[in-house]
Amino acid sequence: MDVTATCFSSESDFCSDCGSVLPPPGVQDTVTCPRCSHRTHVTEFLGKFVQTSVVFNKLDTIALSNETEGTGMLKGPLIDRRCSRCGFERMVYHTRQMRSADEGQTVFYTCAQCRFQEKEDS
Repeated sequence: MDVTATCFSSESDFCSDCGSVLPPPGVQDTVTCPRCSHRTHVTEFLGKFVQTSVVFNKLDTIALSNETEGTGMLKGPLIDRRCSRCGFERMVYHTRQMRSADEGQTVFYTCAQCRFQEKEDS
C-alpha cells in the first residue's frame, strides 16, 4: 500500500487523509490536521478566501414574553393544572434551564384564564 496516497478527494478545507476540517493556515509552511496529524502544504490554500459573519437579532425582534404578539393567546402546551389564584383548571407551561446543567429545569406555568404565573423547580 502506498503511504503517500490519500483516502479522500476533497477541497483543501478538509484533510485528505481523514476528512476532518482543517484549521486555517498560519505562518508555518504546512497545515496540520488536528485529528490525524496529516500535513498539507500551505500552497494548497492559495487563492482561497474565507469569510465569516455573525448576525445578532435586534432586541426588539426577540419575543420576551410567553404570549404571541398581538393576539393575546398563550403559546405552549395546555395542561390540567389548577391555578392557585383563580382555581381555573387549565394552564400553559414552558421550561427553561435556569440553574447549572447538572440540576433540573425550571417549569413556568401561566393560567389560561387570569394569566397568573408560577414556577416550579424540577
